This record gives sequence, C-alpha cells and structure tokens, in this order.
Amino acid sequence: MRYPKFLSSSIAAYIAISIGVVLLYIVIFMNLMGYEGQHEYANLANAIYWVMASVTTVGYGDIVFQSMIGKIFSIIVMISGIPLFFGILITLVITPWFEKTMKLPLAVKVPKKYSDHIIVCGYNALVETLVEEFKEQNTSFVIVSEDEDALRMLFRKNIPCMYGDPSDEITLENANINSARFLIANQSDNENANIVLTARKVSDVRIIAVAEDASKIKYLKYAGADRVISPKLVLGRFFAKKAVDPFLGVLFGTTEFFDGCSIVEFPVYSKSALIGTTLSQAQIHERTGATIIGLRKGGQLTFNIHPGDVIKDNTVILAVGSREQLQRLGKLTD
Repeated sequence: MRYPKFLSSSIAAYIAISIGVVLLYIVIFMNLMGYEGQHEYANLANAIYWVMASVTTVGYGDIVFQSMIGKIFSIIVMISGIPLFFGILITLVITPWFEKTMKLPLAVKVPKKYSDHIIVCGYNALVETLVEEFKEQNTSFVIVSEDEDALRMLFRKNIPCMYGDPSDEITLENANINSARFLIANQSDNENANIVLTARKVSDVRIIAVAEDASKIKYLKYAGADRVISPKLVLGRFFAKKAVDPFLGVLFGTTEFFDGCSIVEFPVYSKSALIGTTLSQAQIHERTGATIIGLRKGGQLTFNIHPGDVIKDNTVILAVGSREQLQRLGKLTD
C-alpha cells in the first residue's frame, strides 16, 4: 500500500510514539511492582509480558497490582492499548490487506478479436494527449504498463489498458501485436530498446519509439524501430523556429510530435479569464483536451510545472495536442 509522503511521516511518528509509550509503561510497571513489594515480578521480562498482555487487552490475570495506584495504572494501560495496538494493526495490516483483496484484477490481455489497434507501451503526459486524439478519431488502442496505480486510474476512466511488461513476448502477444496497426514504445531509452527488440522478434508491426536522449535515436533504429521521435529534439526545433520568427501566429509554425499531435506556445493575454487562476483551477486539459508540458514566466521556460502554478499576464503556456484542441486553448488565452 502506497501512502502520500505526509501520511507516511504521520504513520512513522505514530509508531514511534506508540513504542515510546510502551517503554514508559514497562518502566512504570517495574517501579510499581517494587513499590508494592512484589519484587519477583519487578524485572524486564515480566514487565514486557504484562504490558503486552494489557495493551492487547488479553489480560491473563496471573500478574496483578494490589494497590489503588497500581489498579489505576492497569486501567490506563488497557484503555490506551486500544488505539495503540489496534491503530497500528488496522493501519498497517488490515487496511492494506482489505484494499488488496477488494481490488479488481487488472486485465492481462485484450480480446482475441481486437485488431487494427495501436499498442502504447507506457503512460505519461504525452500519452494523455494521444489518448484524446485516438478517441476523437475512433481509433482502437490499448495501453500496456506495469504501473498498477496508473492502470487503475485508466480503468476508472474506461480507457483500454492491460498489465504486463511491454518487453516480454507473452505480454505483446496478449496485446495482439500481430494484428496491431503499430506499436509506440514510450518508456525510458533502455526499456524502449528492449521493447523494440522483442516486438521486432515476434512481429513485423510498424514500431514508433520515443527517445529521451537524441543521441540514442540511431540505436533505437538499429534495434528495429521504423521511426524514432525525440521530444527534446522536437522542442529544440520548435524554439529554433521561434528564435527565427518570434512573431509566429498561434497555430502557425507548429511542430509535430506525431501525426495530428503538435506543440505550440500560447501567450496569455491580459483579458484572458485564465489570469489569476492556478493550473488546477483552470482545468485546461478538461476544457480543451490539450496537455500543458511547460510554462514560460518572465522569459524563463520551465518544464517542472505544478497544479498550484499561477497563470499571470506575462505567462506563456507550452502545450501539446491536436489542432482542434490547441485552437480551443488559444481561445482561452486570448
């Protein structure tokens, strides 16, 4: 079970406090036993045994306090044991087991009749844009990934997906690679090389690979890719065009990632309704279908964007999408 960072730190603090309280109870037990004169029980072994039996509310009754203060201490230990012990048990054992048990199994193959489809290996922001494009063109596709969280999110959105290692022959055969239109390898360069080699071994399907490092393009082609696209190289060409003619129109001089999928810069004008909103509040992807991959603020371009980034009148949005999606975004920025 994966917890958010802040939640993980809270659980760790809770466990640390619980251990500290148990150690405190052990010390108090030994001192109270000595106070009551029950010296035969005033040792570490009996202290651990009594505290654990009391905290877990088992309470065998073979070791008991005789004094009033000892009985009050016993009540405190038993009452506090409920949140201490069962809180940890429920959080770390029962809840993860329940969630794992209740999760529906992920698909590991597509229907046998599935054909003329596109196999997309890996999922990221670029694939989000491709998915929208596939839907608009009524193109059959399936996303193959080993990321369970991403796949469950896609499953909830009714997006075709299946679990498996894209570089494994069985996984690609389960994705009906021999009847596919083409395959897109969209993971790390090393993983893409393995995917391309495996795909070429089992099928003559057309393969498109995405290269993170432009220097790896030739190696992916050697591995058997029919076409290799480097986002960094595409971005470089895009900015080169902007440097030559910085006054290019919004949808003129665009650079294509794939057929029908382009990258464009949109300056946000002062009358735009986006001014003053965060990326999360603007809901640009939901409203237009375009995906934001970068922001230029004060002349500085950054690809490290966050939902809380505020759109200002000097902001320039770098987006990827189809022509129609980018046109819708252009209307929002005017």
